[in-house]
Amino acid sequence: MEDISIYLQPTEFFDFDKKEVSDKAHEITKGLKSDKEKAVKLFYWVRNEIKYNMMTYIPKVKKNFKASETLRRGDGFCVSKSILLSSFARAVGIPARIHLVDLINHKISQKVIDFMGTNVMHYHGYSEFYLNNKWIKLTPSFDINTAIKGKFLPMVEFDGEHDAIFPKFDNEGNVFGEYIMDRGVHADLPLDDIDKVFSEKYTNYRSIFNKESKWKVA
Repeated sequence: MEDISIYLQPTEFFDFDKKEVSDKAHEITKGLKSDKEKAVKLFYWVRNEIKYNMMTYIPKVKKNFKASETLRRGDGFCVSKSILLSSFARAVGIPARIHLVDLINHKISQKVIDFMGTNVMHYHGYSEFYLNNKWIKLTPSFDINTAIKGKFLPMVEFDGEHDAIFPKFDNEGNVFGEYIMDRGVHADLPLDDIDKVFSEKYTNYRSIFNKESKWKVA
């Protein structure tokens, strides 16, 4: 039997012990009784209210990964938005964690590929909630405006019961999300591992990712 108690604890990055994080989680779920209802409400709040910003994914800027900082700033990337979502879940009593994978998003622009030096998005992250005795995957990455502008459609939708991650194909039948490596589930973020892989895999990492770049995805 899996011990899920570790997925209910505050950590350095899942810092829902900060009042502002806990208060916001309870505000979002106010009046809701079931974990399913709370999970759905939290997912859509983080997906839509926290804007997607790829350029905050800078491992050397540790604070960018903390739930409290993502909430304060109002934007984030796949990992930081997933950490915030899972932190909210823990705050209202739903066991939650982060799952890290390597992903090819076949919808990203050539500009992004040229910037990264590869079409592989190393250490993409999504949330996992423990609901109805099983783990459910949740990707809150793209807010509505980003999804429409980047043509990252269909939008990821969550019904409280089934996985909600990037689909294999888009609305026209083109390949969309391709998961190529599983980097495991984590109760807290292995930031040193991410930094090491970024250093090895991204040609521009040292010159660009170490800076507070104003480069934009769009």
